[in-house]
Order: sequence, then C-alpha cells, then structure tokens
Amino acid sequence: MMSFIDPTTLILASIIVFFGALTQSLIGFGLAVVASPLLYIVNPQLVPVPIIVMGFAISAMTLFRERGHLQFNGLQYALLGRIPGGFLGAGLLLFAPQAILGLVIAAIVFIAVILSIFRFSAPINRLSLFIAGVFSGIFGNIAAIGGPPMAILLAGQDPSQFRAALSAFFVFSSLIALAILAIVGLVEVKHLWLSLLLLPSVVAGYLVSGKLIGRVDKDKTRIATLVLCSISATVLVIMSTNTLMS
Repeated sequence: MMSFIDPTTLILASIIVFFGALTQSLIGFGLAVVASPLLYIVNPQLVPVPIIVMGFAISAMTLFRERGHLQFNGLQYALLGRIPGGFLGAGLLLFAPQAILGLVIAAIVFIAVILSIFRFSAPINRLSLFIAGVFSGIFGNIAAIGGPPMAILLAGQDPSQFRAALSAFFVFSSLIALAILAIVGLVEVKHLWLSLLLLPSVVAGYLVSGKLIGRVDKDKTRIATLVLCSISATVLVIMSTNTLMS
C-alpha cells in the first residue's frame, strides 16, 4: 500500500503540508500556494488531487472555527465559475507533458505572488465573482492553487470574515474540483491513500495555528509566504526547463 511513495518522501511531504496548513489557517489561504510547487518537485503525483483534499480538510476546520463570521453573499456565482474553469484546467492536465505542467504550476504561483503584492482591487459583484471563480477553477484543477483570484477580490474584508468566506468557498469548490477530475479520469486510488497519509499534517497545522492567531504578525507571515513561494516556483522552473532541454 506504501509502494507508491517512499517513507522519506512522505515525511518531507508531511512537513510541507504542515506549514502550508499553518499558513492557510493564519491568513485565510496559502496551503496550495506554499505546498504545490514544493510537492510537485518532491513527487508530481501529490498535485493536484491530494492537495485539493488537504485544502478541503483545512478549509472545513477553519470554517468551523470562523463560522460566526461567515457571510455567503454572492459566493454562489464564484462557485458557478469554478465549473467551466475546472474543466479547462483538467483538460490541460490530460494532455500536457509533466515538464510543461511544472512550468504552468510555477507560472500560476508567480501570478499569485504578483497579485498578492500589488493588491489589485475590483468591485465585488456577480460578474467579478464569476470571473474570479473561472480563474480559480483553472488554477485549482491544474495546481490546486484556486485561492488567489478569490483572495484578491475579497481582500478588503475584516480578517475573520475573509477567512470564513474563503474557507466556505474552498469547501464547496474543492468538491467541484474533485468531481471534475474524477469525471475526466484523473482521480486514482493512490491519490486517496496519499491524502489520508497527509491528513494528520493538516490537522497538526490547524491546531498549532489556533495557538498562534493573534500572536503573529500577519504581514510578516504573508511576506515570508510570498518569498518562499517565489523561491520554490523558481526552482520548479529550472527543473522543468532542464527536463525539456534534456
């Protein structure tokens, strides 16, 4: 049952997922942005299905903690956008070589970093929510990084409302993403086993975050997260480029 991943890789993946879950619990998003490029370097089969499952788990726990702050206004339009976006992302997964996918994942991470740095603002309405949902679906089904488009759109909210809204979106959008990937034949039994093996790291990250909320500087955490993401995406670009050229 462990033949699809060796113990050293599993330990390394668990550490990566722990810090990703810790980051998302503290600032509302970040598990996939932190973990996806690193996990793709460690073992490509960890992206996207196991990360989507991890995202569902941490979002469900965060939503339970922040449920009193939830305002679901308009998120259904973003969830509708996840459907066409999800199929577009799944199509690329079906036909793109692994090295090309590595470059695409790195590009998505860089886009997420740029959007987070410049904090683009847009009015929150049905159209903007739907468009953000489409891009979230594309990014989410390729690299499990569906958070940045929604995070940028909702960035002006109170931190607790922000975490609650994003968590609610991730809970439902993760289910949509998994359903689409299953329809196109990209969900395998080994992905479910990998998800189960990594779940304890998600729970650990969530529990540790409960001790740190209110004690850590959110801006410094965000900056450190963006730096780490940029470094890991750069490494992924180098590795994928070398594969293409060899």
